[in-house]
Amino acid sequence: MTLTYVKPTPITLKGHPQFNEIWLQDRIAEDPSILGLGDLELRDRERIQPKAGRLDLLLRHPESGKRYETEIMLGSLDANHIIRTLEYWDIERKRYPQFDHCAVIVAEDVTSRFLNVISLFNSSVPIIAIQLDAFQVGENIVLTFAKVLDEIILGDEDEDEPVGPTTDRTYWENKSSKASLKLVDNCLDILRELNPNVELKYNKYYIGLAESGAANNFAFFRPRKSTVAALVRVNDREGWVAKGEETNFDVVLSGKAHPNRITVKLPKDNSDDDMIYLKSLLAASHKESGQGEG
Repeated sequence: MTLTYVKPTPITLKGHPQFNEIWLQDRIAEDPSILGLGDLELRDRERIQPKAGRLDLLLRHPESGKRYETEIMLGSLDANHIIRTLEYWDIERKRYPQFDHCAVIVAEDVTSRFLNVISLFNSSVPIIAIQLDAFQVGENIVLTFAKVLDEIILGDEDEDEPVGPTTDRTYWENKSSKASLKLVDNCLDILRELNPNVELKYNKYYIGLAESGAANNFAFFRPRKSTVAALVRVNDREGWVAKGEETNFDVVLSGKAHPNRITVKLPKDNSDDDMIYLKSLLAASHKESGQGEG
């Protein structure tokens, strides 16, 4: 087939009589992958935010569960749009702390001035800026999305000595609950069957592990009020997630900040089959960390 070159004509959607913001939302909702952020799925649209308006689109990664709070603006990006995007991101991450969250701004014109402003937040807030361009090609309209600012993926904090101050058990009992700490203790009991020298290390952001006094966070824990998220480093992540579907655990691939881990949400009550899965998972992680040999 012979292809013919056709020069596209740039058009602006802002103020266009046919292609307005609702139309653009429809296109992204139909196929979120056009944003270039992966095979995301639509979780919600025009999502009501308590005392703060409506979030245009809430997208999520089907495997990791990571959520993308996405705001769309036709025309040039402005300060109000940036503030609104950050506010919605903050509300959602506080409502659903068990997920990773990323703020996404989509605009027709991301000016250098506001791009610099967004960059200032990017070291502490995961935020992505996407510039939208629309073109007329014959009787068709074509949309392109270019990522002009990507989120900064911080290193896996647990790989070395923890970042942040150490704490104690009382700190975590107050932050989560005694019942959640009991779940962590159950995991410690499993690990001590593998190595009696394993102990917990209480840090501000998570509870890590040490063996014979040396940090070895092949698994670490984030207790909440009624559950515990165990982030476990394991080679066959997809395989362990698939096995987890046969249990009462919520097992997903961890987010980009922990690309070698799976996250297992531990409920208060667990069946014998659940515990067999958990023991096998922790044993595999312990062995793969180099501590299970000999």
